[in-house]
Amino acid sequence: MKSLICGSLAFDTIMSFQSRFSEALLADQLHKINVCFFVPEMRREFGGCAGNIAYNLKLLGGDPLIMATIGQDGASYRAHLEKLDISQQCIKTIETSFTGQAFITTDTDSNQITAFHPGAMTFAHENTVEQAGDIAVAIIAPDGRDGMLQHAQQCADLNVPFIFDPGQGLPMFNGDELKQFIELATYVAVNDYEAELLTERTGLSLAKIAEQVSALVVTRGEQGADIFTGNQHLAIPCVEVDKVVDPTGCGDAFRAGMLFGLTNNLDWETTGRLASLMGSIKIRHQGPQNHVLSRIEIEDCFHQAFGYRF
Repeated sequence: MKSLICGSLAFDTIMSFQSRFSEALLADQLHKINVCFFVPEMRREFGGCAGNIAYNLKLLGGDPLIMATIGQDGASYRAHLEKLDISQQCIKTIETSFTGQAFITTDTDSNQITAFHPGAMTFAHENTVEQAGDIAVAIIAPDGRDGMLQHAQQCADLNVPFIFDPGQGLPMFNGDELKQFIELATYVAVNDYEAELLTERTGLSLAKIAEQVSALVVTRGEQGADIFTGNQHLAIPCVEVDKVVDPTGCGDAFRAGMLFGLTNNLDWETTGRLASLMGSIKIRHQGPQNHVLSRIEIEDCFHQAFGYRF
């Protein structure tokens, strides 16, 4: 069953700062920052929320359908998706723009500072959900502002259940717009920081948001995740790892687990645990799309972590 993934395709330039940002930033001088982070390690990766989610969903054996815009420099990304056997049916090339570019610097505490050039993302609204055909579920992930608004409304008009995943795009929207997203959405997924910002901008408590959707998911890094569905509050444990290598794309891996659970009618406890596992698998590898596991290997990891199979 196809999952429509509305979001960004981007090239990620990932750099490692071998110290702590807190040691380079003076608290009493934040009004006039002029710093240089020495980054001896740098690499370029395929990224963007839609690409990352699709990559992880494909590992699970799902059927991802990316809806995104890519730039004049996107040939290598298209070749990458073709190699992965991920459909490009709903990917549009914008010849007058570059593909979105993220420049991510990570410190030794896994804190990140990101600069992002949206490029072709700005034209996301030129894609329409109707192009996708029959789909079981969708996710509205960070993308061009107009595209996110349009795709949410189109999913609702077509009775397509969808996850609202504002991510780092959340600050683009005011309180009324965010309330509209929540009203249209079937599910909402945010991390703990985004949850605070969402409640602040809308004036809605997490409890009130949970009442309006089938499930509200709040991820909390190494503290796991909370799922509020119906009258239930499920505390999903974090799957411990022996080494944290790179947090880039962990949230997207988690969302892929959610999509797989929803399209395969898994209960929320199992869905949350699978999503948590996908995040833990990703964090042990550099870059958002370099971990290579078969579906059977993922099932074995799940069994080892939780004592049963999904």
